[in-house]
Amino acid sequence: MAGKRSNKDKKSPSAPKPAAGRPGGGDRLDQLERLIELMVARDVVEVELEEHGARWRVRRTEPHAVAYAAPAPMAMPPLAMPTPPAAGGAAAAPAAAEPQGEVFKSPMLGTFYRAASPEAEPFVKVGDRVAADRTLCIIEAMKVMNEIKAEREFEVVDVLVKNGEPVEFGQPLFLIR
Repeated sequence: MAGKRSNKDKKSPSAPKPAAGRPGGGDRLDQLERLIELMVARDVVEVELEEHGARWRVRRTEPHAVAYAAPAPMAMPPLAMPTPPAAGGAAAAPAAAEPQGEVFKSPMLGTFYRAASPEAEPFVKVGDRVAADRTLCIIEAMKVMNEIKAEREFEVVDVLVKNGEPVEFGQPLFLIR
């Protein structure tokens, strides 16, 4: 356990002791603050102390928790590929709708939801006129539900992502005009 150190590994501060006459006195708070400063200075993640019948466990959060949002360019090329072949033949009619609009892209990495709950109506459907600041969808990231809102007025031409699918930063979510 590389990040753990016990009270034997550290030189100061001493284990917290109660202040005279009252349990959990102000002296303990000073000792705890010095312990945390020492943990930060020595890059210790967790310390556990037991002395005089009191047990303390202090744990810092990991500083390297979020470093995953880089692969967005990988998601874009497959969606850009269908545009050139749409110039001729029978495929021209369905593909012709795509170039006529803009793409509304995901502002973050997460899971795409069209509605607030499985029983609720979708926030927007194909053909809806959307006013600025209207919620378009929810993207769940790290167990936080983030409402994605329209920045201006437009019409929804197509929904490009299925409900519950993971999305990348910059991935097209809606075709708009």
